[in-house]
Amino acid sequence: MDKQSAHLLVVDDDPVAVDLLQEVLSKEGYDVVTALSGEEAIARGLDNLFDIVITDVRMGDKDGMEVLRSFKKSAPETTVIMITAFGSIETAIEAIRQGAFDYISKPFKLDEIKFTVRRALEQRRLLQENKFYRQELLEKYQFKNVIGRTPQMFEVYKTIAKVADTKSTVLLYGERGTGKEMVARSIHFNSHRNERPFIPVDCASLAETLIESELFGHVRGAFTGALVTKRGLFEEADGGTVFLDEISNLNLSLQTKLLRFLQEHEIKRVGGMESISVDVRVIAATNQLLEPQVKSGRFREDLFDRLNVVFIALPPLRERKEDILLLATYFLRRFSEENHKSISHISPEVLEILTHYSWPGNVRELQHIMERAVILSIHPIILPEDLPGKVFDEFKRTAFPPSEKPLSLKEVEREYVLKVLEEVKGNKKKASEILGIDRTTLYRLLGKE
Repeated sequence: MDKQSAHLLVVDDDPVAVDLLQEVLSKEGYDVVTALSGEEAIARGLDNLFDIVITDVRMGDKDGMEVLRSFKKSAPETTVIMITAFGSIETAIEAIRQGAFDYISKPFKLDEIKFTVRRALEQRRLLQENKFYRQELLEKYQFKNVIGRTPQMFEVYKTIAKVADTKSTVLLYGERGTGKEMVARSIHFNSHRNERPFIPVDCASLAETLIESELFGHVRGAFTGALVTKRGLFEEADGGTVFLDEISNLNLSLQTKLLRFLQEHEIKRVGGMESISVDVRVIAATNQLLEPQVKSGRFREDLFDRLNVVFIALPPLRERKEDILLLATYFLRRFSEENHKSISHISPEVLEILTHYSWPGNVRELQHIMERAVILSIHPIILPEDLPGKVFDEFKRTAFPPSEKPLSLKEVEREYVLKVLEEVKGNKKKASEILGIDRTTLYRLLGKE
């Protein structure tokens, strides 16, 4: 966090001390507000957002401990530094236990004050980075981890690479489960914004009465229940990216406010008059084309034009079946490692079943099916018995002509075992090793128990 963006509140009932600290810290480049009592400080905290509060411990009716407790309740992200005279060291130690960052003894040295503030801001920066798991996410969302080798996916990769380090808004289109958020994260974490927050917002899940406050924040008293001033997600994402999923669910009023932000790069909190400059890239996503909604008047055409600077369509999994083996293998390795299981292969029959499936839930559904298969499998190879019944039922309907009688799951397993036995010339020991089962299970699958 740089000095220009740091807001400080200095609290002391000694006007000389307050003026001195305001002058010194302002010269350091901080935005400094003062309060001459604990009561005044608590009131300011309800209407303003501070990064750091520096408060004397001993004051009038409401002392520094009450200031600390108030801010920990209303603004837990605010860092509180206590100033204490020698006689109240025990109080200062108790303040640390209750969440104060540090305490400084009177008479304080100005260099010590400046150093402690810098240290507090550095800790806030590190905590923010940890909050968003920057290193882990940077690795997870590298281009190499967006899996697919079909021509449609190569087009997606090329567009991501071209747009990642630009300021352009991006509109993603695809059915549910096609990986829209994965692509949005890949764009963010391969851009110069990757050290700042990526904040996803599901526009379909937020109540219409709350979404404006969630996005843009609110001031105290803006509506019933707005007891304190609150930053919105656009402010929290300053310097980073906001991903608006299912954007077609925004009502026309919110569409107007979003358009104003995209044009002016400023927001106003609900109930507030102040315009706040925010540097945020917007990536939007929808599972239905927006053009029909524009024609019907349910979606603003000018907002659509602003969002649709770069359009990326993600193909459904049924149209990229060549990628099913790649994806299934990736999920197999991932979930085997996470669950400490030694499962190394997917049987050809399982691959055939997966290929015939229509994948209404797309890549997300494949991920869940592979996770289930890994958890349930007792063999080092994924067999048809590890798949959900609905997947196998669809395979039976589509893989066999109507005139043929569909095979049962046991019959498919038996056919597969017979094929393996045929390849190893009837060597049951080898067949058991290939299948990853013992001889008893082999005989059971052959129906020879």
